[in-house]
Amino acid sequence: MAIHSYEPRHGHGLPHDPFKAIIGPRPIGWISSVNASGAGNLAPYSFFNAFSDKPPIIGFCSSGWKHSVANIDATGEFVWNLATRPLAEAMNASSAAVAPEINEFQLAGLTSLPSALVKPARVGESPVNFECRLTQLIRLEAADGAPVNSWLVLGEVVMVHVDTALLVDGIYDTAAARPILRAGKLGDYFEITAQTMFTMERP
Repeated sequence: MAIHSYEPRHGHGLPHDPFKAIIGPRPIGWISSVNASGAGNLAPYSFFNAFSDKPPIIGFCSSGWKHSVANIDATGEFVWNLATRPLAEAMNASSAAVAPEINEFQLAGLTSLPSALVKPARVGESPVNFECRLTQLIRLEAADGAPVNSWLVLGEVVMVHVDTALLVDGIYDTAAARPILRAGKLGDYFEITAQTMFTMERP
């Protein structure tokens, strides 16, 4: 097979950078937070995943010191909300670059529900919410040690809310939630469906 090789620092030489498409699809970190004054914020992040199960720790990375990072740095709390196909347009609307005083819940036509253990609100329409407390806020560095303008936010999940319709005989049905995932190009997404699932037993 023919191989296209490149050093990212010198450019990829392609019509669109393939990095995000290769590492994909990626779960969406739909993060709600509040600032020190209690004003809310809601924004999606495409660099997101789970990193530990005992205790459960999730994280997202922000390119730039954005409202979510500043809020979490100030308060130590955030909520992750599952982005699903029925909520895709609302999630996208909440990604708009707006002033800090703009309420993205209202902008996207979403219901703001109080959380149980943290101050940031939950997306009421989302079937799964994780209430989180900050464990680490890390500025990333390049291989040469130079700091880059990217911030990794890690938080311990201290409360989980799950729509019981997604619990089949007590087991969470991933496909039934219809989660969406970020693909490579500016507007590309995937949806998880039961038809794309397969099973393998560990050796």
